[in-house]
Amino acid sequence: MIEQVTVFLENEKGRLSALTRALANAGVNMQALTIAETSDYGLVRIVCDKPAQAVEALEAAGLRAIVTKVVAVVVPNRPGGLADLLETLDALGLNIEYGYCFSVADGEAIDVLKVTDVDAVSQALEKAGYRLANIN
Repeated sequence: MIEQVTVFLENEKGRLSALTRALANAGVNMQALTIAETSDYGLVRIVCDKPAQAVEALEAAGLRAIVTKVVAVVVPNRPGGLADLLETLDALGLNIEYGYCFSVADGEAIDVLKVTDVDAVSQALEKAGYRLANIN
């Protein structure tokens, strides 16, 4: 289990750069960032080294941010790595609300998954032989 920062961001010029500058000025290092958008706003999801400090800095900059617990799973960075993980979750009857992936060194990728019961999914994945990432 890791903590992810979710930011509700108006879809206006300069908002994303303001977000990243606020984090940089607070000394927060991002490992991953993803954006889901509509015409009015975006949901920016960030994996970083200091989630609580990130939320504090973002709120001080006038942005709405929350910390969400997610599962970060290490998988082989190869064709089928994600498919294997998802098939394991399917076989266990576990549902994913959303997810995203990023590559890391040494032929590995991290799959970040938002699930209903983080602890149960974490335990099930470890029992199935997966290694959970400890990013923050």
